Amino acid sequence: MKPPSKPRKPGGGRPPAKPPAKSSAKSPAKSPGSRARGGVVAKSRKADARPASAPAVKPVAPAKSAPKPASSPKAGLSLDVRQFTVAPDDEGIRLDRWFKRHLPDVSFALVSRWSRTGQLRVDGARAAPGDRIEVGQTIRVPPAEAKVESAKPQRVRTILTPDQEAYAQDMVIHRDPQALVVNKPAGLATQGGTKTAEHLDGLLDALCFERDERPKLVHRLDKDTSGALLLARSARSAAFFAKSFSSRTARKVYWALVIGVPSIEDGIVDLPLAKQPGTGGEKMHVDEKEGLPSRSRYRVIERAGNRACWVELQPYTGRTHQLRVHMAAIGHPIVGDGKYGGKDAFLSGTISRKMHLHARRIRIDHPDGGMVDVRAELPRHFHESLLDLGFDPTKGDLPLDEEIDTRPTREDEKKRARAHAKQVRKGRRGERRSRGGDH
Repeated sequence: MKPPSKPRKPGGGRPPAKPPAKSSAKSPAKSPGSRARGGVVAKSRKADARPASAPAVKPVAPAKSAPKPASSPKAGLSLDVRQFTVAPDDEGIRLDRWFKRHLPDVSFALVSRWSRTGQLRVDGARAAPGDRIEVGQTIRVPPAEAKVESAKPQRVRTILTPDQEAYAQDMVIHRDPQALVVNKPAGLATQGGTKTAEHLDGLLDALCFERDERPKLVHRLDKDTSGALLLARSARSAAFFAKSFSSRTARKVYWALVIGVPSIEDGIVDLPLAKQPGTGGEKMHVDEKEGLPSRSRYRVIERAGNRACWVELQPYTGRTHQLRVHMAAIGHPIVGDGKYGGKDAFLSGTISRKMHLHARRIRIDHPDGGMVDVRAELPRHFHESLLDLGFDPTKGDLPLDEEIDTRPTREDEKKRARAHAKQVRKGRRGERRSRGGDH
């Protein structure tokens, strides 16, 4: 008879061996450092020994009676929901554009995520980045990262000399709460660029007047082109004017002296334009295959024999150097435009060698109603050339097509009445003749 075995200590020793269960799957390998306890293999915390074929285990939802404590806010996060009211200057813009103006640190991706999750709202309703907003609406902006450092640094106002300020302010020929129009001199670039230190954009801080906001460029003129240039005085008017230019409702009228005289005095030039290869985009040319549609109208105002003529030009599209390329393409380059007319673009004698292209008039709808309709006086060299060629400067303002009154005049009505009476008399004579024939 065998003596009774000693009692095992809890957890000590090995369990009695059992035959392994038959299974098609191989047993998982023990992880290093695992210990056998009570017949269960303890998994290492550093490695997951679950076989790849095992189903994923879903975490158990916490009981409602034991809510998860609120975690402390991450550094740099704001827990406040913000409310913003749409200002008049933001009327009609897209919601994502509003964020770009007023919350530049909030990325488009974040705005889109807020929209998808319903956190972004306008007047309590869910909103999309492309929705248009209106004055007075309330924009609900969810918590976001606090603004540590502005992604778009604030622009420092340029310090101008008294002479520069006077020079810029002397250009202004129209001023209202939403718009400025300046008469840009020839030789002054609209914006800066390579080797261009002096430009109109650099003088705009002198044109703030009673406002803190700097006026904005909404279109441009070539460096050597003089004349009327529109500036917007608010973000709202800038968007309004930009839409007018893109939709071709704005009207721009230019004056030019050209070499020779076109055979058709009132014509349309319809030639597609593209950047000329090898010029770095500094020069355009007519390209029937790759060019963009371009249309210009010209009207002869006066002519100096066959030597030159004074024309009015209206661009119906807005391509770079459009008027200059079109006039050169039909054999009548603008006087002084050596870039597109070569040596044939200059007149001998007392005529200036500067380019004779001037933005005489701009006519555009005003954001507050009515129209901005402004004419710019000619620069000195252009005015003197008109006089030297014997032209009368007062004859240049031709009416636009929409300004021509097509209603019948008093004389037209009298002619129409006489013609009608004549037709009635003829009819009566015919009736009398037909009656005599019946008898």
